[in-house]
Amino acid sequence: MRVLIVDDHPIIVAGCSAMLAGESDMEVIEARDAESGLAAYFAHRPDVAVVDIAMPGVSGLELTRRILEKDPNARIVVFSMNDDPIFAARAIEAGAKGYVTKNDDPYLLLEAVREIAAGGVFLMPKIANRLAFGKSGAPGPLAALTARELEILRMLGSGLGMGEIAEATQVSYKTIANSCSIMKRKLGARTPMELMRIALEQKLA
Repeated sequence: MRVLIVDDHPIIVAGCSAMLAGESDMEVIEARDAESGLAAYFAHRPDVAVVDIAMPGVSGLELTRRILEKDPNARIVVFSMNDDPIFAARAIEAGAKGYVTKNDDPYLLLEAVREIAAGGVFLMPKIANRLAFGKSGAPGPLAALTARELEILRMLGSGLGMGEIAEATQVSYKTIANSCSIMKRKLGARTPMELMRIALEQKLA
């Protein structure tokens, strides 16, 4: 089984690679950003891709979208530091087959890879429960945002301008500007700087 890991944290990549490569039936391929991850995916055609959300430039959600655009049968696990269920929901909406957080038992990632390679889906129980019963609690400020809006907000938080975001996400400047206007309404922000502040407060960047 071939597993592609796309993550910009060397320690995370080394640990996950060692764990997965320790399985007799697994071969691990590594990439450090979305661009090289996309190239590696189509060069090696892995059985499962493990994709970090927060990477320099394009995020794992956007990488997931781009892979699935060309290969609708791709099996992708999103791997993230963020245990907010909104990110799991947006990952699944983007087409990922699983969502695993980095601050839990690392062997959950191995479990997720095997489950998804076999054609299943995988959500950690605590994330699944929070998604299922999310209406019982107050929604977080990001709950109203789409996956694309989350991506743009994350990039704003990283200090990118709208022109740079348009280039990175391969859409027009006008589309990014319109998305920022919509996000300001949804989040009660008045300026792009306030959007950046919200991104930092929510630990998107």
